[in-house]
Amino acid sequence: MRFGLRFVSPALLSFITLASLPSTAQDWVHTGSNLGNARIRLAAADFKPVGADPQTPALKATFDSTLFNDLQNAGIFDMVSKSFAPNVTPGSPQEINLSQWSGDPANAAMVAFGALSSTGGRLTVYGWLFDTRNTANPQVLGKQYNEVASEDMARTVAHRFADEIISRLGGGINGIAETKIFFVSSRTGTKEIWSMDYDGQNQHPVTHLGTISLSPRISPDNSRVAFASLGREGWSIRMYSLELDRLVSFPAGTTGGANQSPAWSSDGNRIAFSSSRSGDPEIWIADASGANPRKVTSFRGPDVSPTWNPRTNAQLAWVSGRTGLPQIYTMDQDGANVERLTDGGYAISPSWAPNGQFLTFSWNRKYGPGAPGGQDIYVMDISSKPLRWLQLTHDSGSNDFPSWSPDGRHIVFERTIGGHTQIWSMLADGTQQKQLTQTGNSFMPNWSWK
Repeated sequence: MRFGLRFVSPALLSFITLASLPSTAQDWVHTGSNLGNARIRLAAADFKPVGADPQTPALKATFDSTLFNDLQNAGIFDMVSKSFAPNVTPGSPQEINLSQWSGDPANAAMVAFGALSSTGGRLTVYGWLFDTRNTANPQVLGKQYNEVASEDMARTVAHRFADEIISRLGGGINGIAETKIFFVSSRTGTKEIWSMDYDGQNQHPVTHLGTISLSPRISPDNSRVAFASLGREGWSIRMYSLELDRLVSFPAGTTGGANQSPAWSSDGNRIAFSSSRSGDPEIWIADASGANPRKVTSFRGPDVSPTWNPRTNAQLAWVSGRTGLPQIYTMDQDGANVERLTDGGYAISPSWAPNGQFLTFSWNRKYGPGAPGGQDIYVMDISSKPLRWLQLTHDSGSNDFPSWSPDGRHIVFERTIGGHTQIWSMLADGTQQKQLTQTGNSFMPNWSWK
């Protein structure tokens, strides 16, 4: 549920600046997002084609570009430009000259290289990661892949190799190259749930319901998508099984009132959602099967958009209009220990970081007729006292519905410019903003857990 004009009080609320950030304002975001360490200078050599199969050049081109882009998007590498790379294509450890990569102009600390072949309908890839300055024992990683030969599989293998490199060099945190983003798109004429790869590739519809479907949330095991859908009985929480490719039962989300904005706990055992079955929209929690629904808020004014603390599964953040304009709150899973995090403006759409320390949300701090500024994405360190926040988007349309990547290094969000809404991603400090969708209107993204 979006807060509309009916929730706006006649007089604007005064607001308190939560904290004045020092000149090194982004340092704590870097640290919390695992971006604080110096970036590793990494080269990704074009892989060596092996054999005369006519498929090989196209598969190699797809693999090379995907691998480079995955590593560049990781947020932890200083990638060596292809124009600075040596004019060689080492296909094996015996063929690489490390001094060519460690010296000018590449100055690479690490180099990824290998060979790719297509034979008899099979794609074979050998990949290595070498430390260019450890000539005695340079190998950091060695992998072999054997899959069906196709461009989709060439992309998949590149994603897998990139994630291996990212995990090895990024402190053991898994990469996101094989993750998915679920979102809503109206490009087919109705608002359906769609899915795409993390980089915007492979966009395709998940549902074909012919109605309005909103707020997709993928389960932690990637097997089901919960979402809100408008039917003959009004708004209900529906559940789509990706394994069965069909809707499955979720009785807690269909019992009276308007049921919206589902959110999975990170253990996959519970779903929080907003329901007006008892009057005002309140936050409810049910088992993942849809059994045992129970109300956890009871206050005049709408309570919507819950999100679990994935670190503990014992705390929720949500949006409440109990004081007029919507604000972000936290509470324990039983409704106790309510704390208001924002004070003033128009704050909506919270998403909790995987480490449980940060919230990202959409906030217009100076909301009101004629007020400067707009709806932007912020990140808040909720473990700090006083609370600290950082604005991530600036002067670029209206930004809403942020969602964290499972590595905590990236955020996906929607941006509306000139009446057109598309999905964008960025690093958790607001840099490297990239548009992922281009067609129709796409909004309400949700990043998969793995």
